[in-house]
Amino acid sequence: MKNLKPEEDAYGQLVWAYYNGNEVYEIAERDDGYISASPLPKIYFSSYDDWSSSEKKAMEYVKGRVLDVGCGAGRHSLFLQEKGFDVLGIDLSPLSEKVCKLRGLRKVQVMSIEEVNFKPDSFDTILMMGNNFGLFGSFKKAQRLLKKFHKMTSKTALIIAVTNDVYKTDNPAHLDYQKTNREKGRMSGQVKLRIRYQKYATPWFDYLMVSKEEMQTILKGTRWHVKQFLDSEESNYIAIIEKNNYSETKSESNIFLSKYL
Repeated sequence: MKNLKPEEDAYGQLVWAYYNGNEVYEIAERDDGYISASPLPKIYFSSYDDWSSSEKKAMEYVKGRVLDVGCGAGRHSLFLQEKGFDVLGIDLSPLSEKVCKLRGLRKVQVMSIEEVNFKPDSFDTILMMGNNFGLFGSFKKAQRLLKKFHKMTSKTALIIAVTNDVYKTDNPAHLDYQKTNREKGRMSGQVKLRIRYQKYATPWFDYLMVSKEEMQTILKGTRWHVKQFLDSEESNYIAIIEKNNYSETKSESNIFLSKYL
């Protein structure tokens, strides 16, 4: 999704509505017709005291200059800014950018993950909290962007990313969707969806959720590897991902899930 029109900024509209004191629900519509509603805007504005233990633990790994990808209402960026970190938040939503600025975030830009293109050694930490590993969208796109992230970060940089293990479900609708995805040559957790709020709807987009094993396979050939997993009581988990600063051999870089390329 690039250059959202005002009528497409459904996410920004619900963030803006919550910021202005309204009770709102985020509606996620999947391309098979499955619809879910959740009070996520409340979470987007939550303070550190309300975060999960794994989320709090993840903040201990943050270092140096920070890029917060998909910063939303800015909860992580604002927390880190208060701790003295140099933080840049980016989000596709213009209204989210407005809310972040009103909440006191000093550096925030409207930018999609596809548009990220900074100079080498620009950041020491890339945050992808709030299940934002999903913004990679697909296996191939994830590898392409991870290689770009490698070029624009410092030698000891980390990616701190949250995702959801889609296999930890017994919901028949989800299991059927995963099966259909595999039959199409897609990853099980490659979900096509859009966000709706009142009369607003985002364009359809791919959102990628993976198991730990799938994440490790995606990382092969990108010169990143998992340093540690932080588990939660739910199906989501946090990956602390660090750089490989050696040149991978051809055999290492060719270990892919070829059917997803």
